[in-house]
Amino acid sequence: MENPKVTLQTELGEIVLELFPAQAPITVANFLRYVDENRYQGATFYRAVRLDNQAQSPVKIEVIQGGLGMGEHPAKLNPIPQETTAQTGLRHLDGTVSMARLEPDSAHSEFFICVGDQTELDFGGRRNPDGQGFAAFGRVLRGMEVVRQIQARPTGGDTPPVQGQWLLEPVRILAIRRL
Repeated sequence: MENPKVTLQTELGEIVLELFPAQAPITVANFLRYVDENRYQGATFYRAVRLDNQAQSPVKIEVIQGGLGMGEHPAKLNPIPQETTAQTGLRHLDGTVSMARLEPDSAHSEFFICVGDQTELDFGGRRNPDGQGFAAFGRVLRGMEVVRQIQARPTGGDTPPVQGQWLLEPVRILAIRRL
């Protein structure tokens, strides 16, 4: 059976994702529920993490993050159990799509895309102090040039927990749908 594919139409261009339900069934089902129920209406890419904007972090990563935002939102579903990379066998490589979270089992709508290989986001990695890493569940098939454009946009802001990483002008996601 072919893996599901999803297109993200952003104001800067298209990003096409391939999802891996055999490896990360809970995470993929959650993401597709957001897509199929149109819950990502009004979503944006709002965070760009680069080597130059994470001085406070001893473990550097490069990603862009999107979704409905870090706060409360009426379209958000309950958090899902975390499928670690130790369980799935997936890794945070260039173009990997993964779920953002603060604590284990707290991911719901926020996702990120890796720019370059980000092994510190895998299970046992040092980016999150709990060592559980993040739940990788897909990869970019087309559109990494759009991901890199988003990551290069100006950032700032001093809102914890990601000071200096908020896009000054979030990139609107105009539509997310299955292909």
